[in-house]
Amino acid sequence: ANAALCIALATVLSYVRLYKMPQGGSITLCSMAPIILAAHRNGLKWGLFTGFVHSLIQMLLGFKNVLYCTTFPAMVGCILLDYVIAFTALGLAAAVEKPFKNKLVGIGVGSVVVGLIRYLCSFLSGILIWSGYAPEDMPVWLYSLTYNGSYMIPEIIITAVAVVLLVKLLDVRQKKKQAA
Repeated sequence: ANAALCIALATVLSYVRLYKMPQGGSITLCSMAPIILAAHRNGLKWGLFTGFVHSLIQMLLGFKNVLYCTTFPAMVGCILLDYVIAFTALGLAAAVEKPFKNKLVGIGVGSVVVGLIRYLCSFLSGILIWSGYAPEDMPVWLYSLTYNGSYMIPEIIITAVAVVLLVKLLDVRQKKKQAA
């Protein structure tokens, strides 16, 4: 039930766009946070499952992007890099946070690392699939790095801060509840 609520919340938040890029991608109101929190709360296996289900929903909702691909291999690459791997990887936050003694540091680092994995997927997709959007006078890798970074870096920062604050707030609330 918790995973389903997190997937639903992440889906709704993906439509609350603070900034939308012209060729895809946007800065949202922490749409990655519910999946990262699900991983934090439920562990690696459930985190990956939650991320995977969320990836399928995002793919279905954004399937027109796949249809812009001109070849079958490009379509497969788009499905994997822009959706399945990118969003499933958010569930890895649970594994990344484990080695840290300070829980808030662990969740912050975990949020940043999985956000960077999603950025890496977008970067690779930009090079392998969407290179036609790059200006002729700019290397494709640089275009993909800057285009995808322009929305993913703020998204990662906003998400990491929000997740740390939410976990801290929930911990304070839990402690008050236990003390009462």
